Amino acid sequence: MSAQTPLSRVEGLGAAHSGTTHFWRQRVSAAALVPLAIWFVVAVLGLVGGTEAETVGFFQRPVNAALMAAFMVIALYHMMLGLQVVIDDYVHSDGPKIFLMLLNRAFAIAVGAATLLALLRIVI
Repeated sequence: MSAQTPLSRVEGLGAAHSGTTHFWRQRVSAAALVPLAIWFVVAVLGLVGGTEAETVGFFQRPVNAALMAAFMVIALYHMMLGLQVVIDDYVHSDGPKIFLMLLNRAFAIAVGAATLLALLRIVI
């Protein structure tokens, strides 16, 4: 027995059943960002007043480069999830919504790729 109307069953409309997954992805990425953000703030404060060579030397260490890569990738993923919710909630037309969703994802991928490429160039 279903609570759906016959028309709703035929059209296939109803819950997308992706809300829980999205919720947990956002919470897990936020939890992962807590220690990474603390590391980032400590690292930036340690680099204040340093030279460019000292900064490059800091990121040439594999641990620092890996932590920075993880911080950026997880932060961009978390940002993408958050903006997706904002777009879903406040953009009501399908055309602009699809465009903004694609732009959101493309921006996160482009910034992530540029960050990882820059870190690879420093490390190698």
